[in-house]
Amino acid sequence: MSPQNILISGGGLGGLSCALALAERGFEVTLLEKAAEFTEIGYGIQLGPNATRILKKFDLWDDAAKTAVFPEAMVFLDALDMKPWARIDLNAAFAARFKHPYVVIHRRDLLGFWLAACQRHPRITLHTSRGLARIADKTTHVEVECEDGSAFTGRCLIGCEGLLSPSRQYVVGDGAPRVTGFLAYRGVIPMDRLHDRTYEKSVIGWFGHNIHLVQYGLRAGDVLNNVAVFGSAAFARGEEDFGSPEELHAMFAQAHPRVRDFLEFIDLDRNWMMRDRHPVSNWTRGNVTLLGDAAHPTLQYVAQGACMAFEDSVVLSDCLARRLQDPHQAFLEYQEKRYLRCARIVLTARAFGSVLHAGGIERDLRNAIYRPRSPDSLHYEVDWIYRGIRETEI
Repeated sequence: MSPQNILISGGGLGGLSCALALAERGFEVTLLEKAAEFTEIGYGIQLGPNATRILKKFDLWDDAAKTAVFPEAMVFLDALDMKPWARIDLNAAFAARFKHPYVVIHRRDLLGFWLAACQRHPRITLHTSRGLARIADKTTHVEVECEDGSAFTGRCLIGCEGLLSPSRQYVVGDGAPRVTGFLAYRGVIPMDRLHDRTYEKSVIGWFGHNIHLVQYGLRAGDVLNNVAVFGSAAFARGEEDFGSPEELHAMFAQAHPRVRDFLEFIDLDRNWMMRDRHPVSNWTRGNVTLLGDAAHPTLQYVAQGACMAFEDSVVLSDCLARRLQDPHQAFLEYQEKRYLRCARIVLTARAFGSVLHAGGIERDLRNAIYRPRSPDSLHYEVDWIYRGIRETEI
């Protein structure tokens, strides 16, 4: 086929995976990243079998497996009494059902594997310090102007800039994202600092009323990832000063002392507000479309944000390869295949967040419903997520 130059705005996990997927299909790709370097914000990330199969598809798995951690289970505990209320075993039955593993990995390591593959690829050109400022769709091509005044032309444009995507404002125009009032503090420590090693080989979470704390190993188990999340009462009251370390500790006062002890592993210098957007069915305007968090930003409660971006990349590259002369129709086909699955992820994450953060009688009901369930029985609950999509079968 005759390769055509495709523009991608955004050099995170979504943009890089999209670039590699398109280049492997024979397209020339120009990727524009706003920051001065390619980097990821945050620490750990969880990848279900629907994502690890994609790493294998693009020959990134061998490198990823060297630094990834393969947890034995996902364990959900009550933050008040320390007792488990649910467990998903990531065992032989899980492997037999989903064919590919569940792993946790450092975000920067994962980004590095995609970046290195893109840097090696002869059909990918990467630019940094190129934040998108203006989009002009000329029907036969798209012209973009960057914040530094530089300009680029391509057959079409794929916006992958994340939650605050300027491409989304061009396509959808829905303004600011939805702010939940929940904030996250994070921290990474050497594994030998962990004083309770009961669940060191699992993804473990303690959940209370509007609080949770999650831990899992990273970098082949050498370090421990810690995330503390709470719903800010100060934010709910409309106060400007919210989300402070003092409020974090006050919210966790309800938790068991052993859970509160883990807050010593949290870096209190920075927090992150949890935000998402309401699902939309259209991600496309002319020869411009959206991918990943630019199209369907989700909360973290089912750990599928990056996984959905990887799936998007495979489907989009497949649609474009079959409709070389008509990117607009390719984009419409792509979004038709993706929007309901991604909307289900967004809405399920919201609903599951309410389950995780239940208090009072809702907490009692959650525990009563889930505690009798066997670990393997919960594989059914995640089947629709982890089984993946046809285009990524390998």
